[in-house]
Amino acid sequence: MSSENQSNPAHTVEKIGGTSMSQFDAVRENIFMNPALEGSYYGRIFVVSAYSGITNMLLEHKKTGQPGIYSLFADAEEEQSWQEAFSTLRGRMIEINEELFEEVGQLNRANAYILQRLHDAESVLQDVQNLCRHGHFALSDYLLTLREMLASLGEIHSAYNTAQLLQMHGINAVMVDLSGWGAPEHLPLDEQITKAFENIDLSRELPITTGYCHCKGGLMRVFDRGYSEMTFSRIAVVSGAVEAIIHKEFHLSSADPRVVGVDNAVPIGRTNYDVADQLANLGMEAIHPRAAKGLRKNDIPLRVKNTFEPEHTGTLITRDYVSDSPCVEIIAGRNGVYAVELFDQEMVGDLSHYEHVFLEVISRFKAQIINKDLNANTITHYLGTNLKTVKRIQSHLQKTFTESEVNVRKVCIVSAIGSDIKISGMLAETTAALAKAKVRILAVHQSMRQVDMQFVLDETDYETAVKSLHSQLVEAHNHGRAIKLATPEKTLGT
Repeated sequence: MSSENQSNPAHTVEKIGGTSMSQFDAVRENIFMNPALEGSYYGRIFVVSAYSGITNMLLEHKKTGQPGIYSLFADAEEEQSWQEAFSTLRGRMIEINEELFEEVGQLNRANAYILQRLHDAESVLQDVQNLCRHGHFALSDYLLTLREMLASLGEIHSAYNTAQLLQMHGINAVMVDLSGWGAPEHLPLDEQITKAFENIDLSRELPITTGYCHCKGGLMRVFDRGYSEMTFSRIAVVSGAVEAIIHKEFHLSSADPRVVGVDNAVPIGRTNYDVADQLANLGMEAIHPRAAKGLRKNDIPLRVKNTFEPEHTGTLITRDYVSDSPCVEIIAGRNGVYAVELFDQEMVGDLSHYEHVFLEVISRFKAQIINKDLNANTITHYLGTNLKTVKRIQSHLQKTFTESEVNVRKVCIVSAIGSDIKISGMLAETTAALAKAKVRILAVHQSMRQVDMQFVLDETDYETAVKSLHSQLVEAHNHGRAIKLATPEKTLGT
């Protein structure tokens, strides 16, 4: 940023999720030009995600695994398949532009911009494919770079459009392209960000930044689909933001409203990064844990807001917050978890060896460990991954420990989480609630930190368990508009 801004660093860094980005009128009215700002639209940096569904088309569907352009190209079975997917993507991006731009000149400029990028990217894919037809070149050597290049297209599209649309409404919006497209050098992440913002004046310019940032070493090597949150976090840290804000299409609530009912779920007003980590472990990320690390270490508060309810102060996440009195703040969980159980009568006295090999195999196949338990002759890891990966892990363990039993079972995990749940009788109250709902507990985990209590259950009991625990531990306390409502005056952008 310019020297003028360095002497006046009071600004926020705000990220807008893909589902919100796909509803631009609401985003413009509730975030960019919220009447509560009273015309003070500057002093903010925005990091935008790709429009809803676009990154799935570019890479693969995040939930179903349905292949996108990258996956089809990586399989390299049929050249036509990835080219057809590229054509479908091109059509969808133009369709989005037609929905956003009414004026023909603006539409033509938006189309020309993204079509040129798409043409360049498609040409790169074709060149790599041609190159790898020769025996001296392996496709695997290029895949990660191609994945990053493809991922960047979604944010390039949305950032350019957003800047143009805001300019049409009288805001001096500036696109900050961190994608590294055509860049002559590969800089470390923080240096890339510093260089991109060195001439930005936050007092009179509104930066609209791509969620993908090209950097030395690559973001996706570590964060994969969480790259935009890392970009968001590092911009906040490097620029010295007073607060980081994530705008989503829902509140961070006491439970999934689709499970417990909209009228029963309560927004969380205050919590801490420890709780955010527990949610991320269950796949319900407020923010990627590695992205949260920078904010936490630099004491930058994170606020999660509902795009469609801008008057609500949202959830303020800070490093040191602890609830005034012990309580459960969130009932969260994850279905479709695989319990991989390694049993060997000879394990007694050699537990560390078995555990070392088990962890090495899980790491090799890149499965996420949600939790584990062990006793004298059994180790069980609860994994967030797909069946194909689990079968590979099971097979490898069985070949390594030929006398062992390696069993796999699909389960769910339901967790009661809070910044302080040191409540006498909590375990008894919770298990009683589950028993009353006729839910059989397969395993229980509670650490001495007293921030969460996890129950391993049959996968068919997931919704019943969430409803039961939420009714007993949250709804009974009548929290009102939010659990510990956050004060709005600490935020520039609310």
